[in-house]
Amino acid sequence: MNIDHTILTVITFVPLAGAVLLALLPDKGKLMQWGALAVTLITFALTLHLPFHYDYTAAAGTFQFEQNREWITSPAIHYHLGVDGLSMWLVVLTGFLAPLGVLISWNAISDRKKLFYILFLLQQVAMLGIFVSLDLFLYYAFWELSLVPMTLLIATFGRTVNRRRAAIKYFLYTFIPSAILLVGMLWLYASTGTFQLPDLAQLAATHSISGNSAALWLASLAFLVAFAVKVPAFPLHGWLSDAVAEAPTAAVMVLAGKLGLYSILRFSFSIFPDQSRQIAPLMIALGAIGIVYGALIALVQKDLKQLAAYGTLGHVSVVILGIFTFTIAGLDGGIYATLNEGIGGGALFMLLGILYERYGTYDMRDYGGLAAKLPWMVTLFVITTLSVIGLPMLNGFVGEFLVLTGGLESLITHHTRWTVLATTGVIFTASYMLWMIQRVFYGDVNDNTADVPAPDLDAREHLSLWPMAAIMLLMGVASPVWMRAIDSAGTYLAREPQQTQPAPANVSRPPSVTGSRAILAASNHDISGTDRKADDAAGVNLIPAAADATKKELRIRNIATIWTNSTLKTDSKNGTEVKK
Repeated sequence: MNIDHTILTVITFVPLAGAVLLALLPDKGKLMQWGALAVTLITFALTLHLPFHYDYTAAAGTFQFEQNREWITSPAIHYHLGVDGLSMWLVVLTGFLAPLGVLISWNAISDRKKLFYILFLLQQVAMLGIFVSLDLFLYYAFWELSLVPMTLLIATFGRTVNRRRAAIKYFLYTFIPSAILLVGMLWLYASTGTFQLPDLAQLAATHSISGNSAALWLASLAFLVAFAVKVPAFPLHGWLSDAVAEAPTAAVMVLAGKLGLYSILRFSFSIFPDQSRQIAPLMIALGAIGIVYGALIALVQKDLKQLAAYGTLGHVSVVILGIFTFTIAGLDGGIYATLNEGIGGGALFMLLGILYERYGTYDMRDYGGLAAKLPWMVTLFVITTLSVIGLPMLNGFVGEFLVLTGGLESLITHHTRWTVLATTGVIFTASYMLWMIQRVFYGDVNDNTADVPAPDLDAREHLSLWPMAAIMLLMGVASPVWMRAIDSAGTYLAREPQQTQPAPANVSRPPSVTGSRAILAASNHDISGTDRKADDAAGVNLIPAAADATKKELRIRNIATIWTNSTLKTDSKNGTEVKK
């Protein structure tokens, strides 16, 4: 039985069916925990179908496991799902983190358990829907849905009296830019007559969305600002520390990073390629500043959750820096670092939650000398710390190395200088993480916690933490397993937009096109043909700087290949340009 054309629907809505089931069951004993665990394990098992049946030889820019049905005739809205090398591993990561979030919340949530696990499952539905939607209207429905469960989780299950303030702050920060995002989407539909991402990407590649450059700029900013707030990118991170401080562990594991970063890569880069490249110098500067700023603020924190919150800001800023270089190495590294943030950051928040369950405080000044009492906990803390700071052989190193490599590939000196500044963030990250380990687990035993009867990790906690540690090692030594799909997405996003004249300003609705695979294939063919004709006409008159940049990029990519112990796929178009 071939389920390739329905698997994404099943994956997305199994958590919704689980939430409905939990709503019908009585809240007795551990029934809610076992029910949520069963639903999330089934969802994770279903997500594994994707990497095992993914066609890694497919052309870059094509979507797989597609399901495209007309939903509403007017306006033209489709139920269109699909994944590629960018979104496939994010779907698997979301499925992987969900059962771990249930396990880590097993005893931490003792009141209103039914409400907690229903909201948690609804958050899974929203995240999965965002990663697989290829229709802007459908995507926006899931995007808005993601705000509601998270806001309620923070407001209802926050740990202090400030939880409602933090929830309102999070909601306003994310909802207001989302309203502006909707305006941008409606303008796109008015200009093109479609919400379909493949169609919009094809029109963007030929500069056919609109001849009004000012309107295009405003629409691109509406998209970028909404996504940057969700990341959050510096300096739009005002909601982050309060939300992280109040959110329960299972919620904070998925709070920052993945949704906003994915949306920038998927929608901003595909629909507004020229505008994204023009604003790239600013975003690279903000990424570099965010890395250093986040690390320095984390370095002076006394609260463990605040330290982790500002550390998260630094890690997502690494991704911002990498993807806006628009180099293959930078984009590959940025996508890989997004996965790493989910693994390393998720493990860190899980460990902090376990520590809080035992001692009831996040204040580092109340800790000290715990290594002798909690040997398993300190072991996993150290492994997670080494992953977060980018130790070679662990997952964090691969993403950071490729991001910094991509930044140094740029022809623009401005980019290189910001990348050099960003490398100092590696030192600062190691400083605050190792300082945290020393303060909490070593040194003199603190009187505030010396007499607290705190046991080491139990079987449930081992079961939730060791899979994370195993993935950190696997992603460090076997990165080509993930890179096979990621590199095709990075190569596609790094391509230069087709250089053609913009559409006339009075052209509001270009001829409709159908079939995303056919559109993208035709787009690639047309772009290649246009490039060949232009090269023939110009006598392949490549300027020396461009030739040197190509050689430099190839040399650095070979270095990256040595670290991953495998040859990444070479984009055929890039290869053609080198030969010329």
